[in-house]
Amino acid sequence: MQRFPPRTLAILAALAAAAALGIAYASEIWGEMVPCALCLVERWPYRIVIALGLLAAIAPSRLLVPLLFLIVVALLADAAVAAVHVGVEFQWWPSPLPECAAPHITGSISERLASMPARPSKPCDEPTFLIPLLPLSMAAMNMLFALAVAAALAMGMSGRKGAR
Repeated sequence: MQRFPPRTLAILAALAAAAALGIAYASEIWGEMVPCALCLVERWPYRIVIALGLLAAIAPSRLLVPLLFLIVVALLADAAVAAVHVGVEFQWWPSPLPECAAPHITGSISERLASMPARPSKPCDEPTFLIPLLPLSMAAMNMLFALAVAAALAMGMSGRKGAR
């Protein structure tokens, strides 16, 4: 198995995170899929991975391994949020976000209309399937992707005595 230098691993992790965000945005724009509140939370660790990966590309050698470790932690955090989202989709537990709950309607009709969002939000317990006939929701695919990238990065880091 080919070993990649730490800076290359960091850049590959940033590219993988950018690809995940790109797929999410493309499905939102061209697929007209509305993200729920948990979907939006799942995007933040990828933004962190991109920032850490780019930072690792220019950081001093002594900071490469700690930055790679932080990238793995961010990916595992994303997988954890995605796992929570999958549990919400299967209705194993309620969503931890208040935005995912049914709205509490109070006030007059004009107040209700004024408080309505410009774009309807999607309930967090309603799975979105990207690939027809594939029984994996986008949250489940995100969880598997984040775990795979974290595992690949951890394997790429294992056995290293120092940074190059």
